[in-house]
Amino acid sequence: MADILVVGSLAYDDVQTPFERRREVLGGAASYFSLAASLYGQVRLVGVVGDDFRESDIARLHVRGIDVSGIERCTGRSFRWFGRYDYDMSTAETLNTDLGVFEHWHPQVPQAMRDVPFVFLANIHPSIQLDVLDQVRDPVLVAMDSMNFWLDHQRAAVANVMRRAQVVCINESEARQFAQTFSIIRAAREILDLGPTALVVKRGEHGAMLFLREGEMFWSPAYPLEKVQDPTGAGDSFAGGLVGHLAATGRAGAAELRRAVVHGTVCASFAVESFSVDGVEAASADAVERRYQVLRSLVAIEAETLAEAVPPPPRP
Repeated sequence: MADILVVGSLAYDDVQTPFERRREVLGGAASYFSLAASLYGQVRLVGVVGDDFRESDIARLHVRGIDVSGIERCTGRSFRWFGRYDYDMSTAETLNTDLGVFEHWHPQVPQAMRDVPFVFLANIHPSIQLDVLDQVRDPVLVAMDSMNFWLDHQRAAVANVMRRAQVVCINESEARQFAQTFSIIRAAREILDLGPTALVVKRGEHGAMLFLREGEMFWSPAYPLEKVQDPTGAGDSFAGGLVGHLAATGRAGAAELRRAVVHGTVCASFAVESFSVDGVEAASADAVERRYQVLRSLVAIEAETLAEAVPPPPRP
């Protein structure tokens, strides 16, 4: 079991759905990722908060065994996001973003964390992601996320991060946007040609797809849920399960990546069942394993016998 380093945002969210609204709830990519990944191993978090950030929310991370010594506290307001979902609950409309102290933050990875073998670069400015990669020392695996804004305005820098990552984890529209194509297959080929071993395409309620440089593909459906409360943080929780499983096994071959995608999908299912980080925070390793087995049964096809696979020749 290997340690995991995550560099990203901690935030307060204002989330509105057609059914409910919650204000000033704990959010941010690093929060969701850390809570999911902590189900698999030791997580070390590097982020920044303002002087308005509640100590009780840092304690929520600490009690899950997350190393919060890399969180900087600066004078000013913490990052805030206000988003609204319509009835299909698939895409958020951002109504307001206040970066606060996050806007001018340049992370300094503590010396004690620079040798952590598994690194996740959450959705932050690609130049900051590159700066973090210059600070860490010989990681076993680097996974990264991005967003449409950086693909529009910092595409070359995003490509440079992809070149230094082993796993790229973005959503379907972002993959198409990066490659400027409608074809997700073509987009995957272009991204993998930059150098990553794997591209994981998050597809929300439609699950996730894995593309490997050798040409292999894999798809996992989303975990079937009767009720979705808040999709915020699903993608970051997915990444936490994905990287967490890889770190727990210490392997990142094709078979382990397929299992990791299913683990990511399971962690995302916990995140969307409640507002804020409450769902993934309440999840247990046993609950993750139970849902993992359910998803395995959904995607598995029993091995066919030779007689079943090859029909007998017609009689003369």
